[in-house]
Amino acid sequence: MNTTHSSATTDALHAAIPAEEAELSRSSSVRSIYVYEAPVRIWHWTNALAITVLCVTGYLIGSPLPTMPGEASSHFLMGYIRFTHFASAYVFAIGLLGRVYWAFVGNSHARELFSVPLSDPNYWREMGAMFKWYAFVGPRPGPYVGHNPLARFAMFFVFLFTSVFMVFTGFAMYGEGTQMGSWAERLFGWVIPLMGQSQDVHTWHHLGMWVIITFVIAHVYAAIREDIMGRQSVVSTMISGERTFKD
Repeated sequence: MNTTHSSATTDALHAAIPAEEAELSRSSSVRSIYVYEAPVRIWHWTNALAITVLCVTGYLIGSPLPTMPGEASSHFLMGYIRFTHFASAYVFAIGLLGRVYWAFVGNSHARELFSVPLSDPNYWREMGAMFKWYAFVGPRPGPYVGHNPLARFAMFFVFLFTSVFMVFTGFAMYGEGTQMGSWAERLFGWVIPLMGQSQDVHTWHHLGMWVIITFVIAHVYAAIREDIMGRQSVVSTMISGERTFKD
């Protein structure tokens, strides 16, 4: 659907769209703009599945079932849960490494996860406007092609930092089970004495899970809210890669 923008909206689009896409914004009508490449979209949904499995199995590892019927030798439930947790951790960690690689070879939007322009005063003004918008105390800001400033801040300082923390602490505990000399123990064994002792690492890793869960809830809420109130595609953009503007 073609939509005619006022000059103010067009100026906002000019500020939000990177240089390689500026030609598209000069038109008075915008259908859609290609934002997220296929590797980014595949990583996003694979990562979402891995996080879901990790949180469910991680919760059960931290708070196991009180009892199981029959002889203990008849089932291996906790073993299966731990194996599923470990397998999902590999998917999560390898996916994060792949996402780092794509930040170098992908388009400009692929790099937004790994950088925040903290020294730019305009960024802080725009983030304040987004905060007011989300808090229902300010008008709708101009459209953004990639992540809006507040989302970019949360993705970097909450999601990315916590993800790296979970990988390091998780594989440190994994290295305990694989014993001295294993690759996990050699690469991540230093994390345990750094944080105090094994139980400290378990506790912080478990708390990190709740940080991720809280982030996911806020992320899903914000995406659906922007689809409805922001009048621009968010959820479907991570499926098709195209950002569309509805008015």
